[in-house]
Amino acid sequence: MINFLSIIPARGGSKGIPKKNIYPLNGKPLLAYTIEASLGSKYITDTIVSSDDDDILKVAERYGALAMSRPEVLARDETLTEPVIDYVISNIQDFKIKYDYIVLLQATSPLRTSAHIDEAIELLLNKKSHSLISVKEIDNKCLKSFFINDQNLLVPISDVRYPFFRRQDLPNVYMPNGAIYIVSSNEFLRTKKLYTCQTIPYIMSADMSTDIDGLNDIAICEKLLSL
Repeated sequence: MINFLSIIPARGGSKGIPKKNIYPLNGKPLLAYTIEASLGSKYITDTIVSSDDDDILKVAERYGALAMSRPEVLARDETLTEPVIDYVISNIQDFKIKYDYIVLLQATSPLRTSAHIDEAIELLLNKKSHSLISVKEIDNKCLKSFFINDQNLLVPISDVRYPFFRRQDLPNVYMPNGAIYIVSSNEFLRTKKLYTCQTIPYIMSADMSTDIDGLNDIAICEKLLSL
């Protein structure tokens, strides 16, 4: 049996929306959508919410997740995700379960469903890859961009040829949508990274990739949930 540990990081601080991770969305805390998606997956073994905030931890327990408190030093604006994952892994020894894969699910992606999670896991297993990141397609015109270096010279952000290509001749471009990250436990423990040299994409639509950053994103999600 292959075991998957789902980790949902949900810190208390938020500049855009106070207590964003439990802000009401269609009458339910934002965090609840991700917990329910995780618990509804036919592959995920355990679901842990990691937070520094007692209110968030109470919501996590109310919706059926395991709640794990994390120190304030791992809940700052500049805190990266990987140290949070590492902290969770280091504090689950009592579970006595060997988790083969870590599934990171961000609470700010409420439209990601159990079906999306299961499809991503099946894709990863079928491809026999070390890791997977959910992505959405973005405008490929970004490949025509330059940055200005220390010598005040224009430098292409990618291939030196791309700024002069027709748009239709440029390759398709994708960016992480924040919904699903999967990495083998062995690979993560070795590198402390979610991205590996064998990371495959799980492509999601722009609508399903909606990420909650500000109040207008809440309104967009509520409209999409009502369709």
